[in-house]
Amino acid sequence: MLEGGPEGSDQLSCQQRISVPVVQNTDERAAFDEVFLPHLSEAYRLAHWITGNASDAEDIVQEAAIRAFRGIKTFGAVNARAWSLTIVRNTAFSWLAKNKPKTVVFLNDLSEAERQQVEYGPHGAGIETPEQIALAKADAEEVQKALARLPVQFREVIVLREMNEMNYRDIAEITNVPIGTVMSRLSRGRRLLSALLRGRE
Repeated sequence: MLEGGPEGSDQLSCQQRISVPVVQNTDERAAFDEVFLPHLSEAYRLAHWITGNASDAEDIVQEAAIRAFRGIKTFGAVNARAWSLTIVRNTAFSWLAKNKPKTVVFLNDLSEAERQQVEYGPHGAGIETPEQIALAKADAEEVQKALARLPVQFREVIVLREMNEMNYRDIAEITNVPIGTVMSRLSRGRRLLSALLRGRE
């Protein structure tokens, strides 16, 4: 299993400093503490992998915590982990829409030729055994660098599945796509990751 973030840490430096509006109703605060806070490390890890930046990830988790607190009344006995990470994911994508760095490239933004190059490498050779060959030889740092280079929709499902050990149903709920799409993105993401790692040999 992969661990850590792009810089090897999934610890939120401001974990104890997340500011939540002063609460008059202690039930809301208690619900927030019970529902959102246990998933803070995973929230930070997901935000970090989506943005590729620790500082931005902290800002996103801060904003997501505020959104979660404001929406805690709407939380109905659903999966708290999926609910919390959905808020973090949506906050991260809202942030990306406003501040999209040039290094984030969505697969739909690529031409067909560029997509082929990303999927099959510069020489057009298909991958025979997707992660087994490359991942077995690559060390953790190479995997992290390659993972950071994946388009965000593939990176997020790999992070949720492999690092957060979430099932397909929870990933589908978080990403708001059908389970089949989750499985497809996970498969394609693994192939792309393998191709990136294979290119470093």
